[in-house]
Amino acid sequence: MEIYIDGQFYPREQAKVSVFDHGLLYGDGIFEGTRAYNGRVFEFDAHINRLYDSAKAIALEIPISKDEMKQAHLETLRKNELTDAYIRTVVTRGVGDLGLDPAKCVRPTVIIIADRISLYPQELYEQGLKIITVPTRRNLPESVNPMIKSLNYLNNILAKIEAKLGGAAEAIMLNQEGYVAECTGDNIFIIKGKTLATPMVSFGALKGVTRGVVMKLAAELGLEVVETTLTRYDIYVADECFLTGTAAEVIPVSEVDGRKIGNGKPGTYSRQLKDAYHKYAMEHGTPIY
Repeated sequence: MEIYIDGQFYPREQAKVSVFDHGLLYGDGIFEGTRAYNGRVFEFDAHINRLYDSAKAIALEIPISKDEMKQAHLETLRKNELTDAYIRTVVTRGVGDLGLDPAKCVRPTVIIIADRISLYPQELYEQGLKIITVPTRRNLPESVNPMIKSLNYLNNILAKIEAKLGGAAEAIMLNQEGYVAECTGDNIFIIKGKTLATPMVSFGALKGVTRGVVMKLAAELGLEVVETTLTRYDIYVADECFLTGTAAEVIPVSEVDGRKIGNGKPGTYSRQLKDAYHKYAMEHGTPIY
């Protein structure tokens, strides 16, 4: 595996950053996850734009242009001879000292890793996930805004730990007002009748790229798509529920907090959207080669 760091490629065992890097010391940086399918990078511009938006939000100036960043991604995929991959992009504040002052960091560090990924076993896509609500609340927008894909993901990790301790693979996180925000690494959707509903981004949900594609595909299936406030009650009484994410794609949910969703099996629309998303992803994107 060849990993891109600041314009150079290094074998996995030689790909290193300084112990004085603010990304390591303070979680001071941002990241992005992108997928390649069938020799194409899917929703490339959307992911690169979100990376640069996250950087701007934390006053981090990425040292290369968007076009240069895209070329670096393509070159990383080519170096590793990949046509289907998960790409993790990391931009840290760079090397500084042991103090907090970001001005001490001379130049941000850019890292691109391309590899294969399988977030959940295939049987869970057929049977549906069993998930739980956890005590850890989603970050307030006035603290570490959930719209920023920052390297400080401890909020999500604590919720993931609680999910694992509760015997679940994923967890629903509520915002400070008790409304459903998102899961630890995925957006959440419910279907009631012919309406597809998902939490508003202002309530603590990340504006997921996969989320946006699925909303478009759902409208094409004839569903009414709404962004709204959701409570746990809304989840419990939904006909269907599923999660979306770059790594997870579209995965049905069969049970939440011990309550079966619908008949306890992946619903018709969830299965249709899972298949429609995969087909769409295989046919669209920026060519790698």
